Amino acid sequence: MITSTGNQQMKEILQLQKKSKARWEQRVFVVEGPKMVFEVPKEHLVKLYVSESFLENPYERRNLESYGCGYETVSDSVIKSVSDTKTPQGVLALVKMPSYPLEDLYEISFSCENREPLKNGAAQQIPASPKAPHLLILESIQDPGNLGTIFRTGEGAGIGGIIMNRTTVDLFHPKVIRATMGSVFRVPFYITEDLREVVQEIKCKNIKVYAAHLEGRMCYDQPDYTKGCAFLIGNEGNGLTPELASMADAYIRIPMEGKVESLNAAIAAALLTYEVNRQRR
Repeated sequence: MITSTGNQQMKEILQLQKKSKARWEQRVFVVEGPKMVFEVPKEHLVKLYVSESFLENPYERRNLESYGCGYETVSDSVIKSVSDTKTPQGVLALVKMPSYPLEDLYEISFSCENREPLKNGAAQQIPASPKAPHLLILESIQDPGNLGTIFRTGEGAGIGGIIMNRTTVDLFHPKVIRATMGSVFRVPFYITEDLREVVQEIKCKNIKVYAAHLEGRMCYDQPDYTKGCAFLIGNEGNGLTPELASMADAYIRIPMEGKVESLNAAIAAALLTYEVNRQRR
């Protein structure tokens, strides 16, 4: 049992919790809490740690045994010291980062049930999605809660994947991971240095690109989304850059009453993706 905060494994966990550079160098991130930990695909699990008090809870112990992986026991005080939450739940895991080539997002989007497994095994972990592509493209989203909520809501709406640029908050930041509520393991994503290049490639696939924009003349529920579509969602404070917005096939707007000038990025993404879901039902 690990009883010291000076333990090298615990030091490494702290580095992964605090530093994006450490996460990306090792391509490993930390997941906390039984709800999230027991959703980790076993092939992505690096190591599992549980506290003494966690093991004393019969319900949690049964869940741990059902998960069926080995673990290391850590004292309550030590696991609290490496946790990113104020009230640790007694279990955390080191997890390999999933990775998807951009082409996988197109393949997953076009596919439905009975998919053939992709070379990285991703298709086996992703629920069936509509045949026509349905993508979100995020530019410089900064709030961890927004990004995590976009993943969670996107999964619920049946999107095929999320594309984001490097200046978007780190997907594997602990607060983002918690906000995804497990969707990070099931929603394909692609991180790019050049969103404009990716948008151009998307348009070449006959996927229509819409920008959620204050200058939009069409209400968001007017276009036909039953064919391939992608939505550009901009930074919380500044919106989309003019360069990226200009690449959209159409600007759409979300009507707002009162003196509200814009909506939270995650709320906007939810409205757009669920409108696609509604039309395709």
